Amino acid sequence: MLQTSTWLLEEKSEDMEKLPHEKGFHISWEQIHRDSRALAWRLEKMAPRGTNWKAIVAVTRGGMVPAMVVARELDLRIVETISVKSYNHQVQSEVDILKSPAEAYVGDGDGILIVDDLVDTGKTFKAVRSCYPKAHYAAVYAKPLGKESLDTFITEVSQDTWIFFPWDMALQYVAPYKGEG
Repeated sequence: MLQTSTWLLEEKSEDMEKLPHEKGFHISWEQIHRDSRALAWRLEKMAPRGTNWKAIVAVTRGGMVPAMVVARELDLRIVETISVKSYNHQVQSEVDILKSPAEAYVGDGDGILIVDDLVDTGKTFKAVRSCYPKAHYAAVYAKPLGKESLDTFITEVSQDTWIFFPWDMALQYVAPYKGEG
């Protein structure tokens, strides 16, 4: 019986590809806060011409939490958003800029921080960079295919890792391992 079970497990692992959630990196609220603060500390030293950044632009929706933390840590009062859609659930699609930040604050991006939670392939940041070429692009987490589209990041994860952010998760009841039946 043990040989059959082992053979079945080997057969499954060879024939089945992993689903995105099977190679997951779960981020807690505490960890995203800690990593976003680390991003702020790194960005402080990169401010243009020895001054502070003029403003921060969060890439919505995922970049809003890290951008808020960075804005607090760097005492930035102008926080704008750029709304970009590049995923339909867990499937990457064409990049669509739905809303741009106020031109008066952002201009061509000079002295502006653009922050997201994650860069995957870099398509989002490449599209945004075409609008704001002088901005500084930062993300908390980066995958190899997207690193080149960034100026600064904190943590690299493998391309096939799916990151579960706390705003995408919910606590729920789980039945005991050894229960009825």
